[in-house]
Amino acid sequence: MDLYYVAMDFRGHGLSSHFGPGLCCHFQNFVSETRRVVEALKWKRFSILGHSFGGFVGGMFSCVFPEMVDELIMLDSLPFALDTNEVDNLLTYKRKAIEHTLQLDAAAKKPPRVLSLEETLQRLLKANTQLGEECGKILLQRGTTRVATGVVMNRDRRMDLLEHCMEFVSRERAVLFIKKLQARVLLIKALQGYYDVRRENDNKKEPVVFMVDTLKSVLKERFQYVEVPGNHYVHMQQPNRVAGVVSSFLESEDRLQAQLEPLASATQTPSSQGP
Repeated sequence: MDLYYVAMDFRGHGLSSHFGPGLCCHFQNFVSETRRVVEALKWKRFSILGHSFGGFVGGMFSCVFPEMVDELIMLDSLPFALDTNEVDNLLTYKRKAIEHTLQLDAAAKKPPRVLSLEETLQRLLKANTQLGEECGKILLQRGTTRVATGVVMNRDRRMDLLEHCMEFVSRERAVLFIKKLQARVLLIKALQGYYDVRRENDNKKEPVVFMVDTLKSVLKERFQYVEVPGNHYVHMQQPNRVAGVVSSFLESEDRLQAQLEPLASATQTPSSQGP
């Protein structure tokens, strides 16, 4: 089956522009940006594939615009970030996001920091211990811009602390949101991947268990959960462990039957791959 993929650079990532001065990054902005891309492409129905943060965005988009999404595929991610262990921190996150933005606005008046490509790679690997050198080099191809004396990072530093921009959802809201889903959903969990947005809580797997059980209960045969050996970047390091699962899901009998229905679009409109 032939599919057409579009990989987005969210604002502040890759080659996309940054948010304007004084603005804090917020999760809803990325859901909105996805909708704007869909509007520019003039798609009516499509599929979303998202890894990590892209999975959160894809999950929320699929609930806000359920009639547009045929399949939602999440790689080591969840459709929402649960507010488990986060309620007491929410106001702190909002305050830190504003203060962090003020600091970065002041720093923006200075020339960007220039490092060698190797120095930049090592800083990236230190901040993402599961990444690996080969994958780090791939990410830096779009994540940096070459200048005369080295490279500068393209990433908007307002995204450095993910929890500052996340939208944390209660369990009650998560159930209500999932009930809005019309898509078939595939969740691929890396066994050595991340479980919590805050890394210090990463050994707490209960939120993942709750989300998987809820998706199974609500979506029934429309939900598939698969665990694969590997870490958070298994789709880059051992793509064969993920690609076959995704292909089988997209080519399943349910999808082939859906193509015969008037509203299905697999043979009429492209599928999109989220970031």
